[in-house]
Amino acid sequence: MSNNNEQSNEMNEMMEEIEKSMVRLHSGDIVKGQIIDVTRNEIIVNLGYKSDGIIPREEFTSELAADLPAHFNAGDDIEVYVQQVDDGEGNVLLSKRKVDAMNEWVELADAMENDKRVPVTLKEVVRGGMIAYYKNVKCFIPASQLSDRYVDDLSVFVGEKVNAEILEMERRRSKVILSRKAVLQDERDQKKKELLKTLSKGQVVKGQVKQITNFGAFVDIGGIDGLIHISELSWGRVKHPSDVLKIGEDVTVEILEFEESTERISLSLKSIQPEPWKIAGEKYEIGQILEGEVVRLVDFGAFIEIEPGLDGLVHISQISEEHIAKPSDILQKGQKVMVKILDINTDEQRMSLSMSAVDSVDPNTEDVEEANESME
Repeated sequence: MSNNNEQSNEMNEMMEEIEKSMVRLHSGDIVKGQIIDVTRNEIIVNLGYKSDGIIPREEFTSELAADLPAHFNAGDDIEVYVQQVDDGEGNVLLSKRKVDAMNEWVELADAMENDKRVPVTLKEVVRGGMIAYYKNVKCFIPASQLSDRYVDDLSVFVGEKVNAEILEMERRRSKVILSRKAVLQDERDQKKKELLKTLSKGQVVKGQVKQITNFGAFVDIGGIDGLIHISELSWGRVKHPSDVLKIGEDVTVEILEFEESTERISLSLKSIQPEPWKIAGEKYEIGQILEGEVVRLVDFGAFIEIEPGLDGLVHISQISEEHIAKPSDILQKGQKVMVKILDINTDEQRMSLSMSAVDSVDPNTEDVEEANESME
C-alpha cells in the first residue's frame, strides 16, 4: 500500500514539475512557437503549452493566406497572437494577422518618432486623396500631399510604391495620414544641390519645358528650372513663346548665366543653333529668287524676313515698277512676297532685295547702292 502511495506522490510531483515547465498563456499574449504542421487551411504550432496552437487561414494576411505551404514550413519559428486559450476543442486559437498588424503599428510609431520615411503602396483614389498601405496598415494621403506639382487625375498614381512621411498617427482610431509631397521636395532639394555643383556658364544641357509665360519658358534641366527669355528662343522674331515651344517638349539649351546662391539660371535655345548671318553667304547668292515675309514697313521701304533672324531690305524704288508714295500703299505686315537678292553683306548683316526685279535677269547695280545708302 505504501508503495502505491509513493508511486502516486512521485507521479504528482512529476506532473507538477511538467506543469511548472509549461508556459502560461492568456488571451492577448504575443508569444513565439515552432510550426509542427502546415496545411492549406491552417498551421499547427507548438507553444510549449499543454495543448498545441492552431492558426486558421483567415488569421493570416491575404497575401500569406493565398498559399500557406509556400510561405511556411514545419520547424520554422513563428510569432503569434493568442486569441483564445481554449477554442472549445482543447486547442489554443492563434492569429498571425493580428501580431503582424501590432508590429506594423509599432514600426510606424518608431518611424514617426524618428522622422523616418516609410514605403507604402498607393491603392485607391477616394474623396480628397488616396488610400495607401504600409504593409497591411491602411493610410490616407490628402490630394495636396501626393505630389509637389499639381496633378489633375490622381488615378495615375494607383499601384505605385513610394516613400512617405507620417504627418499624423492615432492607433486607437486606426488613423495614419501621410505626405509624399514632403519627400519629393526633399529629394528635389538634394538633387538641386548636386546639380548646382556640376553647372557652368556656356554648358549645353538637356531639359524639358515645364511652364510657358508671356516673357519666356521655364525648363527643368534635371531638378532645377531655368528661364529661356523670349529673346533667346529664336534668331527670328517671336510673338509668343508658345509659338516656339510646348509644355512637355524636350529641348537642348545653353546656360547663359548662372548664380548658384540664388539658383537663377538663364538659358538660350537660339545660341545652340547656327546664327543665320554667319552662314547666309553659304546659303544665298546674288540673283537668287525666294519667298519672304514682310515684317516691318518704313518710309524708305520694307524689311522682308527670309528666314528667322535674317532680314533684307526692299527699297521703296524696288517694290514696284510703278511709282508709289509709301510702301504701305501695296504692302502690309505679314504678307508673303517673292524677292530677288541684289546684294549680300554678311559682315555688316545687310541684304538688299528687290520685288520689281524678280523677273529681271541681272540685278540693277545703281539700285543696290541706293538701297544700301537707305539702310545706313
